[in-house]
Amino acid sequence: MTTKSSASVPEMIRQSRTVLSDPSVATFERFEKDGGLSDALLYVTIAAAITGIFGLFDGLAGFLGGIASTLVGFFVFTYLVYWIGKQRGGTGTLDEVAYTFALFWAPLAVLFGVVSLILAITIIGILALPLVWVAAIAANIYFAYLAVRSSMN
Repeated sequence: MTTKSSASVPEMIRQSRTVLSDPSVATFERFEKDGGLSDALLYVTIAAAITGIFGLFDGLAGFLGGIASTLVGFFVFTYLVYWIGKQRGGTGTLDEVAYTFALFWAPLAVLFGVVSLILAITIIGILALPLVWVAAIAANIYFAYLAVRSSMN
């Protein structure tokens, strides 16, 4: 496993905007070789810190939970997709899978962290949180599907 590092955080943010605004396999393929596992780790760690800060509303447990769920979720999902893809004959590298996943995982984690924090402030918002979580899961599945088709081709 080789780990390359070539993408800056501002470049990854720009690429994330493109991925989120024009979701397609072709969009992911434009960026899959622009970075690697170390870039993905940096980007998702920054997002995890931000979601942890949003979680401070729920105290230390919310802070640590925001960080852990973002990082652990990313790594478990990325490695699982990579492993299954390889078992099924996929040709992508771990660098490609991790990088393409980071492009949607990090901004969605921050976005849903912000929305959850805003909703948690009101009673009606608290009732809407399960819907936000379902939407977050659906969005991650959709973008993961596109990223897998790109990175494991």
